[in-house]
Amino acid sequence: MSASTERSTETHQHQGGAAGNRNNWLSWLAVLALVYLLLAAVAGIGDGFKLAAGDNARELFAFASNPIIALVVGLVATAIIQSSSTVTSIIVGLVAGGLPLGIAIPMVMGANIGTSLTSTLVSLGHVRNGEEFRRAFAAATVHDSFNLCAVAILLPLEILFQPLQRVATSLSQVLYSDASLSMSDVNFMSALLSPASQVLEFITSWLPGIFAGISMIVIGIGLILFVVSRIGKILRGLLVGKARDIMHAAVGKGPIAGMVSGTAITVLVQSSSTTTSLIVPLAGTGVFAIQQIYPFTLGSNIGTTITALLAATAISGPMADTALAIALVHLFFNVFAIVIIYGIPFTRNIPIQMVETLATLAMRSKWYVVAYIVGVFFMIPLLLIALSRLF
Repeated sequence: MSASTERSTETHQHQGGAAGNRNNWLSWLAVLALVYLLLAAVAGIGDGFKLAAGDNARELFAFASNPIIALVVGLVATAIIQSSSTVTSIIVGLVAGGLPLGIAIPMVMGANIGTSLTSTLVSLGHVRNGEEFRRAFAAATVHDSFNLCAVAILLPLEILFQPLQRVATSLSQVLYSDASLSMSDVNFMSALLSPASQVLEFITSWLPGIFAGISMIVIGIGLILFVVSRIGKILRGLLVGKARDIMHAAVGKGPIAGMVSGTAITVLVQSSSTTTSLIVPLAGTGVFAIQQIYPFTLGSNIGTTITALLAATAISGPMADTALAIALVHLFFNVFAIVIIYGIPFTRNIPIQMVETLATLAMRSKWYVVAYIVGVFFMIPLLLIALSRLF
């Protein structure tokens, strides 16, 4: 190769590297802009409900006064939207607008079940190979089974004793009132979001009171749907390679390493759907066993709570600590579930036993898969609503 050709190649490589770095910077700036939009959208939902409902916000949510109905609302909404981050961010905004914690908490639990539909759908990519599909389906539904067990244990406890609400409320009040950690007097976030709030108010100002509030809610929900979708795509492009490296390095090194890697990857890519999409095919091809994947999926449950915690920082005023409380409930629900179910040897293998039985049936007939998806995510919720109306 001549010297001129070598110099030309080096020049092209340098230009390509510079263009790649510039694109990365632009992508990170886009992420920051999207995070700002997320915070503005959550604040807008809260302001919209206050404007629409006035002092009657609690009556506005009377339809979900039954915790079972609230659970189903969270489950079905997440199963349809396919993003627990989106649903929990919306719930944070609703709480800021007056949604009682007693209704919001079952909704958050339902969102945890609904998000596990993604991994089940991903496993269908292996449906043509019997044994491969059995492994993939088992790995996917261990997420479902764990979340169902978690709700079955923690929802009755929450209804009876409110442990999640008590712990989250106490901590949120400490964070907002303790002298050393005071957040209540810091108006930085309110000032930062003020331009976006003014734009939103201007857009809806021509509408009469209640309709202006409803419009703000609709715009806020639309923005959250857009932001969570876009931010996930950008972060996947930037970090999915790093996520794979973390996963391959940590999964199989023990349950703690698996949980930490599942948490880290979900925080990096802002999507538990992406996390499970990465791991389920590896289970199907036999790279990882279900016992290795199990703690990894539990980590993704913790990682997905970061979005609601971030959304809670958008809320200021008298409902700020309550909005933070529901975000903390999402975190504590997943942590407590891991401690109770995975931390106790007697209960640890229950989700695995459930999915191995289900996967064997699914390998025999794909109608079991259809019945499972339709039943767990749609028919059983409808049946629960019907039963709750009777009692």
